[in-house]
Parts: sequence; structure tokens; C-alpha cells
Amino acid sequence: MALKLTEIQLLENELWWGGAIHDGVRMPYGAADVEHDLRNLFENSGAPFLVSNRGRYIWQDRPFRFEFRDGTLSIDCEETVNLREGRPGTLKEAFREAAGRHFPAQGRTPDPLAITAPQYCTWMEMHYEPTQQKTMDYAREIIRQGFPPGVLIIDDNWMEDYGTWRFHPLRFPDPKQMTDALHDLGFKVMLWVCPYVSPDSQTGRQLEKKGLLVADEKGKTALRRWWNGCSAVLDYTFPESRAWFKGALDELAERYGIDGFKFDAGDPADDVNGDWVTGYRWKGTDVPNEDCAAYSLMGLHYPLSEYRASWKAGGAPLMQRLRDKPHSWGEDGIRALIPNSIAQGLVGFAFNCPDMVGGGWDGDLGGGAFDPELFVRYAQCSALFPMMQFSTAPWKALDQRLASYCLEAARLRERLGAELLSLADEAAREGTPILRAMAFEFPEAGLEFVKDQYMVGSSILAAPVLGKGETSREIAFPDGIWQGEDGSRVEGPIKLTVQAPLSRLPWYRREASSV
Repeated sequence: MALKLTEIQLLENELWWGGAIHDGVRMPYGAADVEHDLRNLFENSGAPFLVSNRGRYIWQDRPFRFEFRDGTLSIDCEETVNLREGRPGTLKEAFREAAGRHFPAQGRTPDPLAITAPQYCTWMEMHYEPTQQKTMDYAREIIRQGFPPGVLIIDDNWMEDYGTWRFHPLRFPDPKQMTDALHDLGFKVMLWVCPYVSPDSQTGRQLEKKGLLVADEKGKTALRRWWNGCSAVLDYTFPESRAWFKGALDELAERYGIDGFKFDAGDPADDVNGDWVTGYRWKGTDVPNEDCAAYSLMGLHYPLSEYRASWKAGGAPLMQRLRDKPHSWGEDGIRALIPNSIAQGLVGFAFNCPDMVGGGWDGDLGGGAFDPELFVRYAQCSALFPMMQFSTAPWKALDQRLASYCLEAARLRERLGAELLSLADEAAREGTPILRAMAFEFPEAGLEFVKDQYMVGSSILAAPVLGKGETSREIAFPDGIWQGEDGSRVEGPIKLTVQAPLSRLPWYRREASSV
């Protein structure tokens, strides 16, 4: 289909959010020249959706290219652009109208433990060598160190082979005994999975004969090079392929008591230099990104399902994690967490999770790259997100004093668990983000460009420190009386510099009389 160009004049002081989540650091759009093609999701999630602080929004069925320049929003799309005027003209009202029409809340939350307690991933602890003994030792040490039991994610290489989703008998000799013991300790258990299939395995040969693998443009089984090799790809746009995958996962849930799955990969077919290039023949679609949308359907069957890559999954009870980030103080690292998570909420991904505390890049914390201060500030920044996930054990990476600051961040989450669950229930009913932009709650306060603090619901303001060596920070307090966790009391609206030593995560509750 040919692209159609539509030009929309921006209203006075109009700013926009949405599209590709990983681009959240450049949002809000409208004040500077920006362009992006939504066929490229930067190995994260997104939606064909833009929403403005002046009550307008755009939703398309297909990905589109957009550009903000000289007060004009230009959109190249294969469809007629659907620009709607929300009422009464705020970011919150436009979001609510769009969510109700295009990505309504599905009435369910992930398992509550994913929200009230931290999640613990084995990736940085065990890399490609998880075992039953290591997993049990890790779980017991979590508790011994005073951290609350939560969701434990057993990452890559617990299985026999890619696509052969059975526990490796040497590494995990008695999986049922393991999951029973973890449940007794108070944990829920997730397993890492992906849509890739080792082509020379018995499973790969069987799936090829059944026609359940993605084909290339010559009709042969396609091979995709990814971060851990070269594999065939299960055609998850095809109902029979999804049924096969679900059968394998259901067996794990029913036989061993597995509570859910970390659905890794699933990125839109192939992105090369930002251009959509694919030789794949998906049975269920020829529309860019719709393969990614089909992958998200798998997670709806389980109480715990985590995704890094998804498309048009707003309103679903899925755990949406930000893309892996380097151990960095910059906009590629800790400074991306808040703006990208704000973007997640504004496309309907309410149950969002920052990247893992302790890093997700293999080898990233080795040598001189590791910064203990950054580790602590990362934990504090994540503490009041809808979800929080550790990948590296603080007690191993840090000295006792610094590890105690991470423990306090985890315990804060536990103390506020009931409140976070209440917000999750609201998100399940209405689709409202849990983590919110300041402009979402305070549309008249001129806070659209405040991207280093956030609201949890409508009454808690969190303002983590995001700069190396900083022991204070400026906070923009909206109208109202704000009670600090340190006992301070602030009357807004005001910008105020507060003290924040490494031991402190500044957060404030708006007094009920101010609401």
C-alpha cells in the first residue's frame, strides 16, 4: 500500500507521547525536531499511538512514520490518519478516551506477588549455567539476607535445547521437588522461554515437517541470527504453532507447578538500519509488527508473563519490562528508566518493570565498569515502579552498608504493597497507568518536561537521585501539602532542593486535605 502524508498543525504548547517505548527519553515530542518510523521498536515495545497534553490523540492499526518539525506533526501512513479531539483537553482525558476505544483494560492483573515484592532473575547470577542446586541456594540466600521472597525467574539454559522445553535432567534432576520447595519458601517461579528452535534438534525437525516454523521467501525454513546463535523461528502468528507452544508450557505448569514465563525475544521480524526488511513468510500476517503482537497472545494464558518486546498489548495483564540497559548514568542507562516507563504507561502498559537492578548485559558489571553508587541509585529509582527486578544480588556486589540501602528499597516496596495492589486493580479496571507523568496528574502545572521524578497513583511523588556523586536534588512540588518520608512537610507549588544522601530515596505523599 502507498504511504499517505498527513500534516497536523500543533496547538499552542502542545506536546505528545507514545509510539516506541525506548524513545521515551526524547518525549514529550513537539518542542524539538524529531522523526521516527514505528516499524522500528528498538528491541522493546510500542503501539501505533500518539497522545497529547491538549487532549488529542492518534491511533492507527498499522505502524506509521512521524515527524515533528516547525510546529507541524507529519505522518506517513498506509491508512487515513485518525486524529481525535479528546475532552476536556488534558493528557489524562485523552488517554482515557483512547484506552477505552482501542486498548481497553482486560480486568486482570499479573499475580499480586509480582507487584508487592521484588522479582529475582538468575541471569547475572548464573548466566547460561543455572542448576537446581544454584537456584535453591540463591532463594535461601535471598531470605537469609532479609529480602522478601518474590517471583524467582530461572533464565536461559534451564532446558534441554531451544524449542525443547523440558528441564535438562542433569542440571535439574528433580524440578517438581525444586518448585515445591520454592513455593514453601514463599516464591513464585517463572521460566525463561523464547520462540527460537534449534534447527538440527529432533524438535526442530518435527516442527519443520508440520509446517510450524517461519519460512523464507523461497519457502524453506528461515534461520535467524540472534544474540545466542542461529535458529529457526516458531511461527507464532499461526494458531497451530501457538497451540504447540502453549502445550509445551502448559506441561511445565501442570507437571512441575511453574507459575509463569519470561517470554524473551519476539521482536518484529528483522530491523536493518531502521528500515523494515524481511524475507520471512508469516502465515498469519504480512503487516509489520503484527508478528510481535501475536507473540503477546501467548502470555495471556498465565498469571505471570513478562515481555520485553510487544506491540499493541495495552490493557493486557502482562509484565512489560524495559529493554536491557548498560550500567550507565546516562540516557542509555538510569536516566532512561523514568521517561521510558512513563511512555509505557501512556500506551496502556500499566504493569511495567524497569530494567533489572544489577544489569542485564552479560559482562557489563565486570572490571572497572562497575559503580556501587549507581547500583544503589538504580535500586532506589526502581523501588516504587509498578514492578522491581534484581538481576545481581546486592549482598554479593556491594559492601554491607550499600547492600542495606538496596534492602531498604525492597522493604519500602513491601510496606506499600497494599497500595500498589490497589493501583494495579485500578489499572485492571480502567487501564490507568500506575507510574504516571507529572503532567498526567497536574495538567496545569507546566511539568511536561519533568522526567526525573514521577507519580505513583495520584498521591505519591518519587524523586530518585540520578546523577553520580549527587547528594541533593531539586524537586518540583505541585500544588498541595506534601509529607516527606523523612518527616519534612512541603507546601506547593514550589521547586525545592532537598538533601538526598546515598541512603535516601526522596518520596512524598500528598496530604488528603490537598487533593
